[in-house]
Amino acid sequence: MFFLIDRYACEESPRLGMMALTPTPESVPRARRWFRRFIDPYEPRCSLDDCVLLVSELVTNAILYGSTEYAWLVRVEWFRNGTDLRIEVHNPGIPTRVHLRRPDPGDAHGRGLLLVDSIAASWHYGPSRFGGTVVSFVMADAWPV
Repeated sequence: MFFLIDRYACEESPRLGMMALTPTPESVPRARRWFRRFIDPYEPRCSLDDCVLLVSELVTNAILYGSTEYAWLVRVEWFRNGTDLRIEVHNPGIPTRVHLRRPDPGDAHGRGLLLVDSIAASWHYGPSRFGGTVVSFVMADAWPV
């Protein structure tokens, strides 16, 4: 496993932190633990439990749907934009594969983006600046004005 963590952003950058994870199932609980540990000093007002749940869902999706013939990492970054917290999850998958599903009650899978859509103020997907796909979400009013 390989982590890159930038705990303190530079003055000119709104990025608060970043981690890079191997695309293995063990990285999902690691992402939850590390995200909580490194966002906590910034004291966001939004629910950290909600953020951790959404990070977990998006990292799981990145591992399941990211693919390339080369070794790759799942990248998670979090930013402060004014009073909002934006979290991005990057993988080498194809952006057109991202879609919101409406699973039947008996379906065991397919609720990750539905949770993101229900909990976050907004979410987005598209091409990642690292190549592949980025899925991001915003938690509004995470900090006072």
